[in-house]
Amino acid sequence: MKRTNGSNYPTRHGYMSEKIQRDYITAAIAKNLLPADAHRMSHIISLTASRDVSTPIQFWQLYSVLGQDPIVTIVQNFYERVFADEDWFRSVFARVGGIGHHINTQASMWIDVMGGGPYYHGAEFRLSFHHTHNAMQLMNDKGAKRWSQLMRDTLDASSAQMTDDPRIRISINTFLTHFMTKYAEEFSFENRSVFGETNPAIKTRVNLMKLTTSAIEALSESDLSDALADRGVDVSKYPDKDALVRKALMG
Repeated sequence: MKRTNGSNYPTRHGYMSEKIQRDYITAAIAKNLLPADAHRMSHIISLTASRDVSTPIQFWQLYSVLGQDPIVTIVQNFYERVFADEDWFRSVFARVGGIGHHINTQASMWIDVMGGGPYYHGAEFRLSFHHTHNAMQLMNDKGAKRWSQLMRDTLDASSAQMTDDPRIRISINTFLTHFMTKYAEEFSFENRSVFGETNPAIKTRVNLMKLTTSAIEALSESDLSDALADRGVDVSKYPDKDALVRKALMG
């Protein structure tokens, strides 16, 4: 088990973190990215990331491995790109405030969601108001595509802020993908934003020997297949769920 050597920064929930965590976990369970009991799994709901590099970092755990300065630096680098961009894009931000204003508010939101504590006053109401009033001109295919490209460029140039832990970039990608998917649904634009690799699916190991017949029958075909494969069974010989159940009950 390979472990990182980094220090853990102190964490606490913010104005948004708990709700965003619940929303993400619910959506991830529906997509089979997290197990059905993820809401109760300590290594998932904790605000502190595991030092075991085989365990993904959930985005509400990012503050625990990054602290404040790298997050602010990434956001600053992003807005330097924004304010140097074409007028149709830059002007929407400039109307709201200068670059310092945007760095402060965006960094506060990131830190809040990433486990750094209550920084983003107003929480989701404030975020929604910003997008429906200040940034409405960019909540479309063209605006989302440009925002995403500038953010990808920023992340690609920010390896120094992400330490040597490869999970950090993947977790940030997951964070951004979650929010962009949410905005695409809310504002009815096509979600073409691909920030890079996102957190892999986490599945609990099923011990068939400890399950009753009814519990085995209640498992999904995918879980049955994985559990049998873990025991060295060639699951390709069992073409459907009924066949997998019969094999599992044989012991």
